[in-house]
Amino acid sequence: MTEKNKSKTQDDASLFVTMTAEKQGWEKNPDADLTDILMKGLAKNYNRYGYYSCPCREARGIREEDKDIICPCEYCRPDQKEYGHCYCWLFFTKDFHGSGKIPMYITDRRGSAE
Repeated sequence: MTEKNKSKTQDDASLFVTMTAEKQGWEKNPDADLTDILMKGLAKNYNRYGYYSCPCREARGIREEDKDIICPCEYCRPDQKEYGHCYCWLFFTKDFHGSGKIPMYITDRRGSAE
């Protein structure tokens, strides 16, 4: 089995998210229960589609059509800029993370773009 075809575990997804957050200067949501659910969703989507599609949105399973929701999705930065966190509540800005604020429900930018 090649690396490209290797199944991903929840731990693999967690490592991917941790590395992404570190590289981007973000913080991962400290809520372990929520992040466990999101990591399961990311791993499931990777194993289903071959890429980490957003676990909070319905993927079509066609990479080109889903490229906007491959984690971190193209809506992540605008959501963080406006709200301090992304739609999934997975990634926080450092300021939001340190503020003690609770993430809020936000409108899905993808839905408003289609």
